[in-house]
Amino acid sequence: MTEVSRTEGGQRSDPQGGRRRIRIGIDTGGTFTDVVAVDEETGEQRTTKTPSTPSNPADGFINGIEKILGLMGATGDDITAVSHGTTVATNKLLEGKVEQLGFITTEGYEFMLEIARQSVPDGYGNSYFWVKPERIVPADRVRTVGGRMDFMGNEVRPFDEEQARAVARWFKDLGITTLGVCLLHSYANDAHELRMRDILREEHPEAVVSISSEVLREYREYERSMTTLVDAAVKPNVSRYVANIHERLADFVGTEADGSSRSIPFYVMKSNGGVLSADEVVHQPITTVLSGPAAGALGAALIAQKAGFPKVLTCDGGGTSTDVSVVLDGQPTLTTEGSVGAYPSKIPMIDVVTVGAGGGSIAWISPEGSLKVGPQSAGADPGPLCYAKGGTEPTITDAHVTLGRIPPHLLGGEIPLDVEAARRGIETLAERLGLDFERCATGILEISAWNQANALRQVSVKRGLDVRDFMLTTFGGSGSLLACRLVDILDLAGVVVPPNPGNVSAFGLLTVDVKNDYVQTHVSRESALDHAAVQAIIDSLTDKARTALEKEGFPAEQHQFARTIDVRYVGQAFEVRVPAPDGPVDEQFVATIADRFHAEHRQLYGYDFRGDKDQHVEWVNLRVTGVGPITRPEVMTLPAAEGHLRERSVTGEREVCFEAADGYVTTPVYARERLGAGDTFEGPAIVEEFGSTIPVHPGFVVRVDDYGNLVITKEGAQR
Repeated sequence: MTEVSRTEGGQRSDPQGGRRRIRIGIDTGGTFTDVVAVDEETGEQRTTKTPSTPSNPADGFINGIEKILGLMGATGDDITAVSHGTTVATNKLLEGKVEQLGFITTEGYEFMLEIARQSVPDGYGNSYFWVKPERIVPADRVRTVGGRMDFMGNEVRPFDEEQARAVARWFKDLGITTLGVCLLHSYANDAHELRMRDILREEHPEAVVSISSEVLREYREYERSMTTLVDAAVKPNVSRYVANIHERLADFVGTEADGSSRSIPFYVMKSNGGVLSADEVVHQPITTVLSGPAAGALGAALIAQKAGFPKVLTCDGGGTSTDVSVVLDGQPTLTTEGSVGAYPSKIPMIDVVTVGAGGGSIAWISPEGSLKVGPQSAGADPGPLCYAKGGTEPTITDAHVTLGRIPPHLLGGEIPLDVEAARRGIETLAERLGLDFERCATGILEISAWNQANALRQVSVKRGLDVRDFMLTTFGGSGSLLACRLVDILDLAGVVVPPNPGNVSAFGLLTVDVKNDYVQTHVSRESALDHAAVQAIIDSLTDKARTALEKEGFPAEQHQFARTIDVRYVGQAFEVRVPAPDGPVDEQFVATIADRFHAEHRQLYGYDFRGDKDQHVEWVNLRVTGVGPITRPEVMTLPAAEGHLRERSVTGEREVCFEAADGYVTTPVYARERLGAGDTFEGPAIVEEFGSTIPVHPGFVVRVDDYGNLVITKEGAQR
């Protein structure tokens, strides 16, 4: 296998003197924008980082493209495609900056958003103190239109066009240009919604409109309304951002020999684990709300599977938050019960739990006098105290640098850190708490570790998984800093740290297929299923997926389709999704679905009603996913170690505090790029590379595997 560089530096000229084929993955985070490029012909890979630009994320994106091209000695004409993980939609929702949004629904249902659901966070024990969050659209910006469909799609009352036109004019006069439309039972028949959109185009042509039958064709009116409104809320921002990127990418390429212009194919990561061309994603922007975390989970899944670990928890630590997920046999788990901030979004997404525990998370004192960490973050600007950019409060990064766990610089020295400023900030906090400096700094990190551990429990223990069987894959700029402590807290089997962990999300973008999801509610008891009707719906969904893949440029022989069914026992409020077999919908098809449902129900809840004649199986939603496969980059092997380990790879030593009670210990610092396959060493140790640092606590052992992963386990561990 061709040996490739895993780190920055070096350039290569094209020996043929012709155009190269370079694919780029670029992930925008809160602090840094991460870039990975692969030469599709030679397998050569390069990685880099550049500071994010929160005021205009497109600037950081373009800076990253320019930097990686310079490192590869390439030009924009060599780029074959760019895949992008963006936080534009996510930040819009997390910051709660949803303004000038209107809602149109069926007459009599104007308070749907206020009624919502009765579920209370953390159970009813806290209900006395819980206040419903503000709705995404206040009541005075909700308007209704007469007309109604029933749940079978039959028209009960005709659509009131005169009232619809009055509503459109009302929003126009008020200056509200972003609208969500969700009419009752439009999942079964969208005729009224389509007519409402036509009238809006006629009466209020500048309005940006999302209709529920195109965003989420499922029953449950509240979730469908919220998902549609979230889609509408982020659509203007996503559209502007994508248009800006498109325009600036055009500056990288010249003209073809015939004088025609060439555009760089541009894909955006979706929450479901696929990508979609930017031209299409502007029509369904809600699918990008977990764009970055989804790419990281997929990249980590591929790396861990290649390394031989079938059960993995992922921990993606950034500057503002940490995202965790579960990977089983190389595949992240999916859900449709997710949310972003306060807003539920019932779309297929990788099951990611986010906690406000990133490098920029702020340490503060509660009114009761307790030390707290996050979820407030200093972000990239002004950033932690050690960034010396105007930050005023100590953060997790400040605690790490003052304890010696990270070096006094970032990105291999590109960004120097002000250690003394960080120390002064933590000393002030320690004085207020009545603690010595080390106990305060290690306390900040201990609270952060428990915050991350609780998030990992949500995606594992709460889903019936035994975390003792799982390895933890840590990545992101700060993801590996607390890895050893998480092993202790959760009793994990160990940790896998991939090469260039800060760029795993960007690498994941290069491993992602094009995917489109289509769903149709069809509630029916198994015993009363109309096989022909089910087959017709599945065929219709498959045709939509096929058309989308054709628009993305995939020939018919490359099309792949995955079918799933949401199933429950009659009377249950939630469904279990099971894969559907190939072939026509017949008695055997239905029996297979039932068998898989019983088995999955037992796996999830510990029981099933297989064979119980009083418990009936009910089908709820039919789903089809269209997949356009791409060629994935190789996970490259690492040459075997040669020569004496310490002489080859130890660059120095420094005083590091791992435990406040033990004080500072003299700790060797290993340069990761000098490690080879088969190397083994014990903690305490610090492993440094361009984009991240891995503190190895006393009592842990590190092994470098054939793919360059650091496999960290506790001394004497047998698992």
